[in-house]
Amino acid sequence: MIQVTEAEWKIMECLWDHAPQAMSEITRTLDPSTHWTRHTVITLLKRLTEKGAVSVESNGYVNLYTPLISKEEATAFETRKLVNRAFGGQPAMLVSNLVDSGDMTVDELQGLLDMIRKKG
Repeated sequence: MIQVTEAEWKIMECLWDHAPQAMSEITRTLDPSTHWTRHTVITLLKRLTEKGAVSVESNGYVNLYTPLISKEEATAFETRKLVNRAFGGQPAMLVSNLVDSGDMTVDELQGLLDMIRKKG
């Protein structure tokens, strides 16, 4: 699976929301939260293209970018990576940590239990 940095993830979010997109559209979308210049976006898009996470197609004098990996694939990979690194490969420890820290509401816990029951 392809690993993306936190900055690259922001680009991917834009592309997952709407693709294909030109660099200028991505820059405009991200500007309020990142204040990145077009050069930063170009650099990140180049890296993502080299990694095989994004394809680029020339449409005249504008390049259009499309994600090659789905958000679901990337999220599953990042989740497995977190569980392996921070919780010794034990998903139950992740859930335990969320419950103990108070980061999950009762409704979220109930939803999690419902998912577990459906899978089991």
